[in-house]
Amino acid sequence: MTGITPYFETHYVDRVGWLRAAVLGANDGIVSTASLIAGVASAGMAPADVLLAGTAGLAAGALSMAAGEYVSVSSQSDSEKAYLERERRELERQPEHEHRELADIYVERGLTPELAHQVAGQLMEKDALAAHARDELGMAEMTQARPIQAALSSAAAFTAGAALPLATVLVAPAGSIGIVATVASVLALAVLGAVSARTGGAPVLRAVLRVSFWGAAAMAGTALVGGLFGTAVA
Repeated sequence: MTGITPYFETHYVDRVGWLRAAVLGANDGIVSTASLIAGVASAGMAPADVLLAGTAGLAAGALSMAAGEYVSVSSQSDSEKAYLERERRELERQPEHEHRELADIYVERGLTPELAHQVAGQLMEKDALAAHARDELGMAEMTQARPIQAALSSAAAFTAGAALPLATVLVAPAGSIGIVATVASVLALAVLGAVSARTGGAPVLRAVLRVSFWGAAAMAGTALVGGLFGTAVA
């Protein structure tokens, strides 16, 4: 027994991939659906029509988010695979040059040339491609692109976010659907900003203010457009 208490650090970088997709999906679900509901309601549509428009917006938005995330992250994944394949070929063709290249990186980080060459040699003996991917290309397994995970996270998060403003259509008085949906959605955005900031280890207040302000601005703008077009049609 040494009497030394183990120290464990909490890192958040491994959450970057799914957290970004989930927050983006939930935020977009709340803002776009609430904006759509506020705009349609401001145009004087009946509650049943507002509900139909919101439901269609939820379905279209969730599928769009999933498709967009899959295509975007797949492109990133393809690029990562291409970089790794090129690095693998370079390791096969000129291992000594790659060894010097890795050692130079460690020298720039503060190691002596002798120690840098020793470290580079030992790491390359264990897994040369992994060493170069991590230290030369800046690629790590915890931040690796995962298209399916990103697509499913975005679609599920969008659906969860859109469900709240959609639910307000069912409980709000017919004449105040837009207002109730907007207020409830801004509050939900504030909670989302706080949760996402805390999960990612970022400042909470800044995230809450940012997501609430821009969400409210988007809803107000859409409601204004809906009111103008509704008046013009009437």
